[in-house]
Amino acid sequence: MFVVFDIGNVLLRWDPRILARRLIADPERVEHFMATACGPDHLAAFDRTDDCGAVTDARAATFPDFAAELRAFNERWLETIDGPIAENVALLARLKAVGRPVYALTNFAADKFEQSRLLWPFLDSFDVAVVSGREGTIKPEPAIFEILLARTGRAAGQLLFIDDSAANVAAARAAGIETIQYAPGLDLGGALRARGIAGA
Repeated sequence: MFVVFDIGNVLLRWDPRILARRLIADPERVEHFMATACGPDHLAAFDRTDDCGAVTDARAATFPDFAAELRAFNERWLETIDGPIAENVALLARLKAVGRPVYALTNFAADKFEQSRLLWPFLDSFDVAVVSGREGTIKPEPAIFEILLARTGRAAGQLLFIDDSAANVAAARAAGIETIQYAPGLDLGGALRARGIAGA
């Protein structure tokens, strides 16, 4: 079985509120920003694009009261990441060290992924990385799992996908892919060893 890693909140800690709180002093306005202008639909639009600037301009026109914050959110997006999840990055390195192919399937704007690769070189470790912003489709849409299978050349039953999102895990299972839903505190290496994955 071959491991497929999500990146956000599996290998890198990600929380858009980290940056939102730096941009906006009032906690109530932070939550209003995250529920409206920078809501889930906006974050999803980022994840499926290779041009976050255009997405931001369109959103700023819709939410002019938050135009400055939206533009800052795009320009300072890397501040939404609170660094690597060290134990899981070490697990990725162990799998690579024993010669196991490792894959990534991530919701990530294409340009933000390129910026992140410069800061965290382990993002270049994957034998195949399916990045939603390059593909124009995001998890949990079925198309991105079809792309994963085609790019890796593996049957669905050969893959074990690790993701923190229940919706993404359910979509992977619907595609026939084995899954682990990650949460902080989970011994991911132990979970892989329990599945017979050598090197974990």
